[in-house]
Amino acid sequence: MAKNMGVAVAAALSELNVEKAVNALLKWRDSQSQSQKPQLLEQDEFLYLIVSLKKIPQKARVNPIKVPLPHPIIDDPAELCLFIDDRSKSGITKDAASKKIKLENIPINKVIKLSKLKTDYKPFEAKRKLCDSYDMFFADKRIIPLLPRLLGKQFFKKKKIPVPVDLKHNNWKEQIHNACSSAMLFLGSGTCCVVKVAKLSLEKKEIVENVIAAINGIAERVPSKWGNIRSFHLKLLDSLALPVFQAMPDLRLKILADADHHTSSKEEKQEVEEEEDDTSHQKTKKKKKNKGRIHDVQYMDDQEHINDSNSEVDRKHEINANISTKKKKTALKKLCPIDIKVKDKKKKKSLAA
Repeated sequence: MAKNMGVAVAAALSELNVEKAVNALLKWRDSQSQSQKPQLLEQDEFLYLIVSLKKIPQKARVNPIKVPLPHPIIDDPAELCLFIDDRSKSGITKDAASKKIKLENIPINKVIKLSKLKTDYKPFEAKRKLCDSYDMFFADKRIIPLLPRLLGKQFFKKKKIPVPVDLKHNNWKEQIHNACSSAMLFLGSGTCCVVKVAKLSLEKKEIVENVIAAINGIAERVPSKWGNIRSFHLKLLDSLALPVFQAMPDLRLKILADADHHTSSKEEKQEVEEEEDDTSHQKTKKKKKNKGRIHDVQYMDDQEHINDSNSEVDRKHEINANISTKKKKTALKKLCPIDIKVKDKKKKKSLAA
C-alpha cells in the first residue's frame, strides 16, 4: 500500500512544474539584478527547497540527513575546514591529521583543534569571520554536541553547521566527497525545513535534475516517507516561494470528524433526555408530598397584615439592639472607676514599700 502511494505521488510530481518554477525564479533574479546596483564581489546564489511535513518529528536531529545530488553544490576548489578532537582520549593530533590530508590529497584547507576553538574564537567577531572564511565545515563526530555552544548562532543562520565525520575510519576522503556532493536536510522541532538544492550558476537542466533528486531523496529519508510530506516549495534568498508539489487533503480525517460529531450529538441527546427524566421525577415527588394537605389561601388583606407584622418584628429587633448597646455603655462606666481604685491601691502599696 505504501509503495503504491509513493509511486502515485512520484507520478504527481511532474518535471514541468519544477521547470516552470525554476524559469520564473531565474526571470525574477534577472529583473532584480537590472534594477539593483552592481556589486564588487560576485556572490553565487543558491536555490532553496522548502519542505513542509504533516507531523512534527518525534526526535530533533542534530546531525543532518545527507541527500545525494547529481550535480554538486560546492565547487572543487572550495574552502573547507575541519575541527578535530585534541583531547587526551581521542588519540588524534593536529600534525597527524594534516599529514594524512596531504598524503591522500583530501580537499581540506584548514585544521582547527577543539582547544584552539575554545580560546581563540570566543569573541563574536572572530566567530563571524570564521564562518565567512570557508564554504563548508567538517568535525569529528565525537565533538558535535559541543559545537553549538562554541560556534554561536552565526553558523546556524547561514546553514554552515559542521558535518560529522568519523575520523576513526580511514576513508576520510570518501566521507568528505559524499558530503560535498549532497544536500543537507536538518530536521528540527518543527514541520518546516529549508534545504540548499542547487547553484544558480548551473544550467537550467542541471538545476531541475538537482531539485527532482532532492525531492525524491528527502521523501525517502523523512519519517513515514511520502505519507508525512505536505508540500514542496522552491525559492531564492529574497523571492517568494513557488509551489512544486502539494499533497491532497486526507479524507479520513473528515470521516472521523463526522463520526465524532454524530457520537457527540447522540451523547448530548442522551444527556438532555436524562435531565428531562430527572425533572419529571422531581415534579411527581412534589405532587405526592403535597397530597392530603390543606393549602392556605392568601388574600390582599392577609398580605397587608403579614407586612405589618414583619415591620413590627423589625422595630422590636431595633429596640432590643438599642437596649443592649445602652447596657454595655453603663457597664463600661461602672468598670472604669473600679479600675481607677485598683490602680490607686497598687500605687499606695508601692509607695509604702
